[in-house]
Amino acid sequence: MHKNSLKKEIINQPPYLARTPAYYLETLDPEVRSSFTAQQLESVSELLEAAIPKPAPKLVDLRFGVDLLLARFYVVLFVGKDRRQQARSHMPEPIARLGNVIAAVMLLIGLNLLISLFILLLAYLIKSAVGIDLSPDSHLADQLRKLN
Repeated sequence: MHKNSLKKEIINQPPYLARTPAYYLETLDPEVRSSFTAQQLESVSELLEAAIPKPAPKLVDLRFGVDLLLARFYVVLFVGKDRRQQARSHMPEPIARLGNVIAAVMLLIGLNLLISLFILLLAYLIKSAVGIDLSPDSHLADQLRKLN
């Protein structure tokens, strides 16, 4: 297959979530597809329908990329009902579980600090807009200089 025809084939593909069993059956060689009986095609179509993942609705679906100097990373955050099987077929290594726990704790602490900072900034801006002066003789910058 030529490189340009491969690019055209990739561009002409429907999005992953829009692919149906009929799409996959169309990709079969015509000779192979014609060798199936109607019952066999129906069975293969049902099998493909069961095998194609169905996305679950999510309350939060946040995806974004982060460009760093040497690499590009992506961050994904989903919040929704857990429809996964409760029993896992394999257990992660203990070091991977520890890493996951550390990452989750760091993420929660960072999120907590970010929300707290946002709330304090919002409260300060509202206080300033309303004209409330907590310390009439000095400002926040003056108080910070006194601490040093």
